[in-house]
Amino acid sequence: MKVDVILGLQWGDEGKGKIVDVMTPQYDIIARFQGGPNAGHTIEFKNRKYVLHTIPSGIFYPKKTNLVGNGVILDPFIFRKEIINLAEYGIDATSNLLVSKKAHLITPTHRLLDAAYEALKGESRIGSTLKGIGPTYTDKVARIGLRVGDILRDDFRVMYFNLRENHLRLMQFMEFNADSFLIDDIPFNRYEEQWLDAVDYMKTLKLVDAEYFLHRSLAAGKRVLAEGAQGTMLDVDFGSYPFVTSSNTSIGGVCSGLGINPGNIGEVTGVFKAYCTRVGSGPFPTEQFGDQGDKMRERGHEYGSTTGRPRRCGWLDLVALKYAIMINGVTRLFMMKTDVLDDFSRILIGNGYMTGKGKTGDVPFDFLQEDIKVIYKELRGWETSLKGLKSKDEMPVVLQEYVDFIEKETGIPVMGVSFGPDRTQTLIF
Repeated sequence: MKVDVILGLQWGDEGKGKIVDVMTPQYDIIARFQGGPNAGHTIEFKNRKYVLHTIPSGIFYPKKTNLVGNGVILDPFIFRKEIINLAEYGIDATSNLLVSKKAHLITPTHRLLDAAYEALKGESRIGSTLKGIGPTYTDKVARIGLRVGDILRDDFRVMYFNLRENHLRLMQFMEFNADSFLIDDIPFNRYEEQWLDAVDYMKTLKLVDAEYFLHRSLAAGKRVLAEGAQGTMLDVDFGSYPFVTSSNTSIGGVCSGLGINPGNIGEVTGVFKAYCTRVGSGPFPTEQFGDQGDKMRERGHEYGSTTGRPRRCGWLDLVALKYAIMINGVTRLFMMKTDVLDDFSRILIGNGYMTGKGKTGDVPFDFLQEDIKVIYKELRGWETSLKGLKSKDEMPVVLQEYVDFIEKETGIPVMGVSFGPDRTQTLIF
């Protein structure tokens, strides 16, 4: 069997969680392969909205196994809170949830370090979610991090306090006052106590050698869907560096984040919005600063599900989209939030860049150093509500023209469109 993949092709927030939820019935195992609680996967059904940060988006199907892979970084405090929140809605996440022993832990001082590094950058800050993502991945690469499997050791607290002391010394060097900083509105010492309690809670969960579990499952004919977080343009290697996350959000992260070999990759579904958004700092060539961008933001409720920050909005960027398709070997596309453009009489698509070196269809090495002007293709808007859409035949002709244009330019089929937040507001071709 092959592992199918769902990942984002823009700057995150594309709606991957909804599509994973919609496609989960076709699979036996949903496996998250990278990122951490900086992710916010929103899923709506039966008039209720859920926001997942670390738990895979297949958790609402009790008979499906959900795996947190080794490429994910996990904050026990946030993870336990997420499980408790689901339990309040009658969802027992612990019954079908597995966690890789090799996943790394976000500690309270990782979150302090995140704030310290961001403060030092001043106007050059990247817009971190302050969830401790960067410092945790830094410690992982530096080979001093703590892993989920370490909590089973008798000397775990010694390991934790040694790492904590190293972090606090570093913050003293940076002249960062850790005592005055609140984590999720909680004083550090109190947060740390709750974090350590959550570590003990983690011991009650099903902690596994995930790479063996997945390979044995594949050999037994189980169908696996790999779920990514953030988007390709935030990939630490291939995104708009340095305004990126700290993990590989692209296809390579599936192999390193789950222990899957490249030959086991099957269908790669790339998720993108009918327009573009971005949270935080960094280049965004098609960003709209006036009425058009504001209209997209309000119609699309474009505020971060993790941070609550307003998202920057702009037209679809085909240069960046084709780049992401190339990097990931995308075999099919899924277009999200199509309904946000219902009231636009004309729609622009960025179909090339003009730089000091001339016209190009390539993403430049350094967005910030290039004076980029976007070359737009103008298309008609469909100017009608997509509410109640039941089949492809019911799609407005103008919307079909929009889809056809994207398929022609990218060379990849669009397998479906989403036209609302609920799982039922999805059309698969």
